[in-house]
Amino acid sequence: QLQASGGGLVQAGGSLRLSCAASGRTFSRYDMGWFRQAPGKEREFVAAITWSGASTYYADSVKGRFTISRESAENTMYLQMLNLKPEDTAVYYCACARGGVLRSPSSYLYWGQGTLVTVSS
Repeated sequence: QLQASGGGLVQAGGSLRLSCAASGRTFSRYDMGWFRQAPGKEREFVAAITWSGASTYYADSVKGRFTISRESAENTMYLQMLNLKPEDTAVYYCACARGGVLRSPSSYLYWGQGTLVTVSS
């Protein structure tokens, strides 16, 4: 089970840190990722990190502003979001995968319930 948290309302230019806590199993050998879905839009890739933490991937729209990280000992993944923009408003989901194309939702096996991020202008 994955539990995402840390969402909220923030002004443009502000920051938030999302957390994704895993329980029920060890996800240390899983690649993990963040996706988001804005109202009326499809779910889109935000960032991913390999099981070892050695490689990270970002959507162009968040590169340089968001940082994905993980603490395997705590079975937790994070998404630090800086300089937030109104277009970052969405429900953010965490998920885990066993390889595959990490930018594709279809590669992910387990999903969290989502946490809402709202950025006001």
